[in-house]
Amino acid sequence: MYRKRLAGAAGVVVLAVLLAGCGGEPAAAPGPKASPEASAEPSDSASASADPKAKERAAVLAAYRGMWREQAVAYRKASPEGTRLETYVSGEALAMLRLDLRQMKEAGRRANGRVGHEPEVGRVDLDASPPTAQLTDCIDLADWQETRDGEPLPMPSEQPMRYRASAMAEQWEDGRWRIITYTPHGEQTC
Repeated sequence: MYRKRLAGAAGVVVLAVLLAGCGGEPAAAPGPKASPEASAEPSDSASASADPKAKERAAVLAAYRGMWREQAVAYRKASPEGTRLETYVSGEALAMLRLDLRQMKEAGRRANGRVGHEPEVGRVDLDASPPTAQLTDCIDLADWQETRDGEPLPMPSEQPMRYRASAMAEQWEDGRWRIITYTPHGEQTC
């Protein structure tokens, strides 16, 4: 989330922030065991779909949701320690997330609440080396809250409560998908 930062909430609304909303999913507690939705193994019903890429689309969505779930844990404490971010995120997306977390920690900020999502997988190119997939999302900040030293911070007045974001995923040799870029488009409301 990263080429374009949003004023004030920039560090917090990075790669994404937390999960949920827009019909979303609740933030999950950290733990060594991956939840079913974060698994790289989609259900048999997805692979039986008429879409020959349905299994990969489901795996891409699972990686994206896993990224947000782990990011939520990291933002609550302004630290990647004890998370599994690298299971779901790499490259530019991971570098920007680490930068945001460092800036949050230095500023005494933490993030609470949930960020809503409406992710969709667009183009999947299994012939690329490595295979890639494009995602779009509608980020909803209605249930999002940032704090500094325990005190709630207001959202910047120019911060839209719903905006578009895009991401790129790669499938690595281990078969798992990882989010490698994430870009918020704060000027594009949804």
